Amino acid sequence: MAGKPFNFKFFLFMQKVLFTRTWNKIYIQRKASSSPHASQPHFNKYPFLGKGQGTLLNKALMFHMEGALLKSSSVFPYFLLVAFEAGGPLRAFTLLLLYPIVCLVGKEWGLKIMVFVCFVGLKEASFSVGRTVLPKFLLEDVGNEGFDMVMKCGGTKIAVTDMPRVMVDCFLKDYLRIEYVIGRELKVVCGHFIGLMEDKKTSSGSMELEKVPREGKMDSPVIGISCFNNSLHHQLFSCCEVVYMVSEADKKNWQTLPREKYPRPLIFHDGRLALRPAPIVTLFIFMWIPFGIFLLLVRATVFFLLPYKLSILFLHFTGLKGTLIIPDDCRVSNELKQLSKEGGLLYVCNHRTLLDPVYLSMGLVQVRPPSLSLAAVTYSLSRVTELFAPIRTVRLIRNREKDSKMIEKQLQQGDLVICPEGTTCREPYLLRFSPLFAEKTDHIVPVAIDFHVSMFYGTTAGGYKSLDPVFLLMNPTSHCSLAILEKLPRSYTCKGGKSKFEVANHVQALIGKALNFECTSLTRKDKYMILAGNEGIV
Repeated sequence: MAGKPFNFKFFLFMQKVLFTRTWNKIYIQRKASSSPHASQPHFNKYPFLGKGQGTLLNKALMFHMEGALLKSSSVFPYFLLVAFEAGGPLRAFTLLLLYPIVCLVGKEWGLKIMVFVCFVGLKEASFSVGRTVLPKFLLEDVGNEGFDMVMKCGGTKIAVTDMPRVMVDCFLKDYLRIEYVIGRELKVVCGHFIGLMEDKKTSSGSMELEKVPREGKMDSPVIGISCFNNSLHHQLFSCCEVVYMVSEADKKNWQTLPREKYPRPLIFHDGRLALRPAPIVTLFIFMWIPFGIFLLLVRATVFFLLPYKLSILFLHFTGLKGTLIIPDDCRVSNELKQLSKEGGLLYVCNHRTLLDPVYLSMGLVQVRPPSLSLAAVTYSLSRVTELFAPIRTVRLIRNREKDSKMIEKQLQQGDLVICPEGTTCREPYLLRFSPLFAEKTDHIVPVAIDFHVSMFYGTTAGGYKSLDPVFLLMNPTSHCSLAILEKLPRSYTCKGGKSKFEVANHVQALIGKALNFECTSLTRKDKYMILAGNEGIV
């Protein structure tokens, strides 16, 4: 008799499991039967999408961004980026402490908690993380297979996202060329976010979807790509003729989208975090910060107190590593020594971090006497950084005539290093080289520098520049690759008959070839207009 109630309970339990698993399909099919846009949708697994590539060229596509495009379905790292970059470390730490609750309360309530913690109190007008920080991490999370699925459809593309639209609108429209983005809006009071999302019925969901056909771009049937655990957008996908479902098992085999397949190249991005802040990674970052501050003080103190050769060994031991590359060591070393004695050798290098001239001075110790002076030309360096700089700095004032005279004067006193890009670039691209340096001397030595950090970026366009050296030296490890190239032949200088623009472009090409970087015509002004909304004038 005791076994009968147990069997009956087991039967109810199995019935509930089967009912839950099939509810998603039943729900969408019922919605589709009453939708005026399409007939009842058919469901297939996503690999079948490739078989009908020829029939998809003129069809519109609706896809779920988190489930069908990104390799990871978790949106927590992107909210943590918003909390850290827009709200500060304290807000990010609060979100990290709430992560267990976010996981327990379900998808909808977890999303509401993350939105509230990240956005409450932020100014709507100054919020730029969705444009300057998130695209880099989102592009790195795009699956190559998911990207190919989306790009196979040649009609109108509609992205549906669980995140607030302000977080992903720039990424989807500017970097992936998606025409429409359907996401929930955030409520704003007196120009500030209050941490609440608009209701589903009044937000940019079905209301925005109704606007698309009116523009005459969705006359053809709509193809849908979603995932099995997408429970927030059933009604939207009910208008699709067929829906292809992506499972988590499928996404585990996806490869990261190669950089060369980006519809728009990622050249500029901002923010301090260099790591994708998954929960475990974020916990490690906060555990490292106190020790990183201590390590920062030790590194700076030792570098100032010890001679160059001893400090180089100590910094290498603490994680600041570097590689020096010199073609034909003996000949180049003798040439640099001789030219330095004659006076006025101009080192022209690309710009990766504020420590570029310092690393160059450390590298030159290996090929010439350390007694020879080296000064660095700067522009946007903060006064605090200049005060503690281990080498002499000379500030440009963006007055062509006065800057030219200053460079000539410094070359008479000793060697000079200049970064003609005018600002840093984190990605493998070179900005346009200013030709100011080309007409001042024919003793020009190109220097190629690449820099990799493990946790924090030491550059910023919209943040506090005085903290650049702090974040840079707090990294557990970093690596600088320094290549001193051969001196320019006289025939490639202004005194050899070349214009200053030809000299600048030639030096840029030499450095780009040495680093395998792509040369661009973008300038400092372009970078700051994209990242900070100003022209970068200090």
